[in-house]
Amino acid sequence: MGLRLGAGPSVQPVASRKDQKERLRAERLRKEAQAQAQQRRRRLVQLGGGGAFVAICIVALLVVVSQFGSDASAGSGTQGAGSIARQLDGIPQRGTVLGDPKAKVTVVEYGDLQCPVCKEFSLSVAPGLISDLVSKGAAKYEFRQFTIIGADSAKAAKAALAAGEQGRYWNFVEVFYRNQGAENSGYVTDSFLESVAKGAGVADIGKWNADRRSSRWDDTLAKVQADAQAQGINSTPSIVVTGPRGTKLVGSGVVPLADIRSAIGSVD
Repeated sequence: MGLRLGAGPSVQPVASRKDQKERLRAERLRKEAQAQAQQRRRRLVQLGGGGAFVAICIVALLVVVSQFGSDASAGSGTQGAGSIARQLDGIPQRGTVLGDPKAKVTVVEYGDLQCPVCKEFSLSVAPGLISDLVSKGAAKYEFRQFTIIGADSAKAAKAALAAGEQGRYWNFVEVFYRNQGAENSGYVTDSFLESVAKGAGVADIGKWNADRRSSRWDDTLAKVQADAQAQGINSTPSIVVTGPRGTKLVGSGVVPLADIRSAIGSVD
């Protein structure tokens, strides 16, 4: 038991106040980095071109690494695999779609597996969306690979689509986010992807390796790019809800679950 001096108001230790300030500063920097990353992705889609692409990617990498240091390193590839398996247990998966195929409403997420804001959406909003809506048949959930950050985005996307050939697309996507590294830092290696695939429960790794290298995914990714641009989408994550009464672009960034619910009500 600590020594209590007097009955007056307690005084917060200097070290504790300093720690609190450091935590608040780190949180502020994290949010600023997310906002900057989203702005860079918008500029990337708008500007196009190899030179602009390379310049923006270099700036993105330097900003993330300078602000987060070792926190930008990728995980083992299997972190969070158990919790993801429990989260998705019993929910049908068919290709890129999670949930009852007969559900009238579809929540579509345009995301990039390298996107840190997409990871934040996966951690803070997607669990509620899956447990409260998808698992109960109120909506199905589709993740479209909008690969706008860099070459590693397409490499990761193809690996996820190949996992979908064995009914583990959503497991792969979610496990990848739990192990995400810094944008275009080179962490998306074959060994990293294989670790994610194993963590996602992909049964036949040999088939998965062959499938992810198939050229057929190029057309799939190109179609997502075209569909996104046709809807005016230029950043990730972006959420679209479709139903019997139409289609609604809910928004971009960490869209609140309440906004998604409201959009579902407007198109159902």
